[in-house]
Amino acid sequence: MGGGWALAAHGGAGVIERGLLRPDQEAAYRRAMAHAAEAGAAVLRAGGRALAACEEGVRAMEDDPLFNAGRGSAFTADGEVEMDASIMDGRDLAAGAVAGVISIKNPVSLARAVMERSPHVFLVGHGAEAFARSEGLETAPPAYFFTLRRWSALEHALDERGLPPPPRPAGVVDDLAAALAHDEGKRGTVGVVARDVYGDVAAATSTGGTTGKRWGRVGDSAIIGAGAYASNRGCAVSATGAGEYFIRLAVAKEICALVEHRGLALQAAADAVVQEQLTALGGDGGVIAVSPDGAVAWSFNTAGMYRARIGAAEPLTVGLYKDDP
Repeated sequence: MGGGWALAAHGGAGVIERGLLRPDQEAAYRRAMAHAAEAGAAVLRAGGRALAACEEGVRAMEDDPLFNAGRGSAFTADGEVEMDASIMDGRDLAAGAVAGVISIKNPVSLARAVMERSPHVFLVGHGAEAFARSEGLETAPPAYFFTLRRWSALEHALDERGLPPPPRPAGVVDDLAAALAHDEGKRGTVGVVARDVYGDVAAATSTGGTTGKRWGRVGDSAIIGAGAYASNRGCAVSATGAGEYFIRLAVAKEICALVEHRGLALQAAADAVVQEQLTALGGDGGVIAVSPDGAVAWSFNTAGMYRARIGAAEPLTVGLYKDDP
């Protein structure tokens, strides 16, 4: 890609196989990934910063009920949503993260507010919600986050455990667009990485977590170094998959370290961590990455990953399945 701007986006990795998605579902996910990539690209084309491009791309997926983040979040065992997000600026390693938020329409924007408008990096639960209200971030009632396919996935998960389903949130109206959502394996994440015209990189990740999760479980998406990391000395990474494994390997930071300290090419670093280290540990998922020179890479050890890439000198490419470009 040379020295121009570049961006990659993912909408989750998992059981995404030809034959499992209906034609209308596949078309919907391809459109949604293209929209998210273009939302971030519009910022970069106008000379905007990588950080803003990452936020805008992730917001587009948080607003779309097809993805397990924001509006389309998975449900906990109690029938609620608990959303996590993080964002990081490669210029100065500034970072912000939130976990366990229940009413914030765009958790990635709250993560950025934590980074820029608080003295902290990581806020959780009621405290994060209180901070969001103090900063005027947009909230929504429980019914806003309801999608029928995510609810059906919860009912199935609870039935497997011999547990009764909780009551549906009040005011729920079935949404035809949300009905296209595909359960990629009880979990999912969205993320964007970008390199701007100034040579700076950034990363952002957001998730609704795992279906039927309990006890305030937090995965890798909110953890700087696991689900997201960005440094101009190495690269920017956003991850998706089995969060407990990504936390143990510090996947995002590990990839950046291989680029910065070992001098590995971006694709080689991503493959070394995902295809070798993550696979050997028994974890599954994938990553997207971009380096300060504009190189873009992705790697996943699952059947598929919703993904897109675009750059100043590269047309938009969208993939879902393992054999897509």
